[in-house]
Amino acid sequence: MRFGIFYEHQLPRPWHEGDELKLFQDALDQVELADKLGIDHAWEVEHHFLEEYSHSSAPEVFLAACSQRTKNIRLGHGITLMPPNYNHPARVAERIATLDLVSRGRVEWGTGESSALLELGGFNVPVGEKRSQWREAVEQCANMMAMDPYPGYEGEYFSMPCRNVVPKPVQRPHPPLWVACSNRETIKLAARLGIGALTFAFVDPSEAKQWVDDYYRIFKEEAVPIGHACNPNVAMVTGFSLNQDAAVAKARGMDGFRFFGYALGHHYIFGEHKPGRTNIWDAFEKARPTLPEEGGNRGIGTPDDMRKHLRGFAEAGVDQVAFIQQGGRNRHEDICSSLELFANDVMPEFKEYEAERQKKKAEELAPYIEAAMKRKKFMKPLSDDEIPNVVALGRQIAETSKVVSAD
Repeated sequence: MRFGIFYEHQLPRPWHEGDELKLFQDALDQVELADKLGIDHAWEVEHHFLEEYSHSSAPEVFLAACSQRTKNIRLGHGITLMPPNYNHPARVAERIATLDLVSRGRVEWGTGESSALLELGGFNVPVGEKRSQWREAVEQCANMMAMDPYPGYEGEYFSMPCRNVVPKPVQRPHPPLWVACSNRETIKLAARLGIGALTFAFVDPSEAKQWVDDYYRIFKEEAVPIGHACNPNVAMVTGFSLNQDAAVAKARGMDGFRFFGYALGHHYIFGEHKPGRTNIWDAFEKARPTLPEEGGNRGIGTPDDMRKHLRGFAEAGVDQVAFIQQGGRNRHEDICSSLELFANDVMPEFKEYEAERQKKKAEELAPYIEAAMKRKKFMKPLSDDEIPNVVALGRQIAETSKVVSAD
């Protein structure tokens, strides 16, 4: 199994001068440490206007900074918001490719649409259209990275003429493609589209097995890739706080993990928010006595607790577990201590046979991937004669002026 660290850049109120600066600098230090320890992935979200829950509105900038402080860790968009009102597909293609170049081919391209009204409304993305907008944008963005030139597109949600979208990524035809999944229906959609499932639902290993079994069954039987390559993988998130003393691990990490869930619920499910004024941390403190405690069944406890927790995911067939370590008021020093303890005491057991597992998995899935790619209907490339000439604006103005003068 592989492991990742996952960032929302949470910042509970009250806010003080320098808090955001410290938040981002600490996160960069943590990613650098994770790279040195052998953690496989660093995932960074894209969210807008979700105060306290996520101050990560420009993940491409953060991940680019990470790329220059690391050597091996994969840099994951977890996720890029794809409806065109958030990000024009050509701009996504350009940014993903550029990040792939500056990181020497380490990008994971996660995608999604959001279910938070603060984001959807802020960018005028209709709730009823967000899934279809995501699907159109993802397919065309993959085409832009893979095709030379991109033939152009007249779609339902965006249109653009023929252009060659540059630069092109290191990983061809494009970096591994994922979608955020919060329920089993979306994980089934990921399988049907031949892309990785980034599952942000907190499930136990027994439930995880049902999700994984559904995913790989559907992938083998039905997959029609939305991109130009398949990425059959399932990643799941869990809490994370380790110490040889379980009570210390809980004291350091449980409150942050519970705030993570509470703030998520506030913005997505039950909250009422006045921009710039609502204090989610105050509401959380009032609700804290009614919230369940978390322990080893959520990745918060001793190394033995974590080992048992992860074995369940490994036996369920989960490909990667990503740790929610930066939540609430969790301290930078405690996060680093947990990472070091995990890398020394827990990770080696799961890393020992990972290369062999990956090899067997690739061999098993190879015929299914081949069949899936045969079902894919690729966008028709243009012949050289069909590629339009674009006359420079200055020349057009000069030629128009000549015509007017002659008249």
